[in-house]
Amino acid sequence: MKLSPPKPFDMPRFALLIEYDGRPFAGWQRQPDRPSVQGAIEDALAKLETGPHTIAAAGRTDAGVHATAQVAHCDLTRDWTPFRLSEALNFHLKPNPVSIVGCAQVAGDWHARFSADERRYLFRIFSRRAPLTFGAGQFWRINNTLDVAAMQAGAQHLLGLHDFTTFRSTMCQAQSPVKTLDELRISQIAHPNGTEYQFHVRARSFLHNQVRSFVGTLERVGAGAWTPDDVLKALLAKDRAACGPVSPPQGLYLAGVGYPDHPFVD
Repeated sequence: MKLSPPKPFDMPRFALLIEYDGRPFAGWQRQPDRPSVQGAIEDALAKLETGPHTIAAAGRTDAGVHATAQVAHCDLTRDWTPFRLSEALNFHLKPNPVSIVGCAQVAGDWHARFSADERRYLFRIFSRRAPLTFGAGQFWRINNTLDVAAMQAGAQHLLGLHDFTTFRSTMCQAQSPVKTLDELRISQIAHPNGTEYQFHVRARSFLHNQVRSFVGTLERVGAGAWTPDDVLKALLAKDRAACGPVSPPQGLYLAGVGYPDHPFVD
């Protein structure tokens, strides 16, 4: 585990609650030649105080992935009030689709990533044959309806402590594929123009592409191409080739981060 270098104790640390549309960005992480959410926020911070600034987030989202409740922290030299800091950042973040929806001063040793004890993701699928107009880029649109009961039966095999080699990217840098999945709940919402399926996923931490691998595999179960027991077979195979198709990124949202002493009302 690589920790951030120590900071001077007279520098106040602020936690930021962040919402963003991932479509224009190459992901959360700052990149030298492509737009990123981290880069946009650090550029906004540089308008307030001379940089360079480096912020740390609870999780790094991929290109096209959204967030309704990302958490990051930053260290500043001025003792800003949280309200004025969030207002100033939102002003300088324009026109990026990024909003600071919460700001709080935290202890100097509080860390957005390492202090977290839970991450929650939401994946949204919309079923209809016509292309999406208002939800384009915010759902995975499919043509067929899905069997929620079958998908939930398949999801039950994934709950608990497992070796999730099958469901992680070959580029995953985690030292171990063993994780504990605390929740994978699927709900269905009827709309006048189609059906929405929501996948609520919760764990302390996740492997790279783990949620999208779950959703792509369970979609095959819901469509009738796989049985629920096929999910168990894929899990036990501990082989990436046994995974179903990986879902596209645009339906995925980082929907919450848990802390023992949460700086925001969650």
